[in-house]
Amino acid sequence: MNGEQMLFKKKEHIKYESFSPIKIAFNRLKKHRLAMVSLFVLVFLYTIAVLAEIIAPYSATCECRKKPYHPPTSIHFFDTDGFSFIPFVYQYRIEVNQYYEKVYVPIQNSASSKRHYLHLFIKGEPYKLWGIVPGNIHLFGVKEPAHLYLLGSDWNGRDILSRLIYGARISLSVGIIGIFISFSLGMIIGGISGYFGGMMDTILMRLVEIIMCFPDFYLLLALRAAFPLDLNSTAIYLLIIGIMSFIGWAGMARVIRGIILSVREREYIVAARSQGSHHISIIIKHALPNTLSYAIVAATLSIPGYILGEAALSMLGLGISEPQASWGNMLTASMNLSDMVEHPWILVPSVAIFITIMAFNLLGDGLRDAFDPGSLI
Repeated sequence: MNGEQMLFKKKEHIKYESFSPIKIAFNRLKKHRLAMVSLFVLVFLYTIAVLAEIIAPYSATCECRKKPYHPPTSIHFFDTDGFSFIPFVYQYRIEVNQYYEKVYVPIQNSASSKRHYLHLFIKGEPYKLWGIVPGNIHLFGVKEPAHLYLLGSDWNGRDILSRLIYGARISLSVGIIGIFISFSLGMIIGGISGYFGGMMDTILMRLVEIIMCFPDFYLLLALRAAFPLDLNSTAIYLLIIGIMSFIGWAGMARVIRGIILSVREREYIVAARSQGSHHISIIIKHALPNTLSYAIVAATLSIPGYILGEAALSMLGLGISEPQASWGNMLTASMNLSDMVEHPWILVPSVAIFITIMAFNLLGDGLRDAFDPGSLI
């Protein structure tokens, strides 16, 4: 190796060492392809959830009772009249086939057939974005009397794509809000337990063990059953977040307590204590930052559990209720085997749940590798 190469290596080494551990971790995360793809997928899903009113062609409660279990609408670019640069759809009518089953057939190749073109930023059903900003512009759609069911419709003739988009707002936010509450609670209780030790540590850890000795899902069902079933959707939403946060903080507190026990006698904490700093201030400013990398990874890997918990409760009729949409209550129809076989598009919410959970798990794996203490040296 010549002198110029050694000088270059030395400069790169100095530049690398000038980075903070967080900066080094995120530089490592950028090299983890699956984690970065998962991050982009999650950003895409949460963006759709935030802008649900604009992106969804219809509202979550818009019904067309004459078109139950409508199959996914076919998009065309040409027909007997020739090619069209603008995609279009046909209306469908119900016919009885040779097996005496009702099927949807597109109205085309007849005098009554008509192209219904897809439009971007089309005026449609009025809404209030986030319940505040009024509007009626949707990202895409078709003009009445045609209907656009890109992912089919449910038993009430409601667009599954629109309900999937609105349902993402509930199903995805449950995980983020729930994990924020439970991990904040777990970090504070675990930090207090590990820092003070003694009787307080004993009492708090016995409480943690009592909560952890019950299977999570059964405890979730038991706590939900303790409340009335006729609550409105907002109350149920907050209740689910509260219950899952109550269940989830215990495991986090136990791990944080172990980390704090290992750092509470370090020089900078002893120095802060000797200068008369308040104990709570020492815990928050000096002790808990040592747990941040673990908390970020653990939170990312725990969010899928919250999403599955909400989906399971809603699917069983104990969570978000109709007509509000969540990925869980959209899967209620799939509990009927005949409906699932005849109308497989009602399983689309399960695909959304699978993609979201895989994205969080892959991102969590990437964060775990990026924040690995041995890799940051």
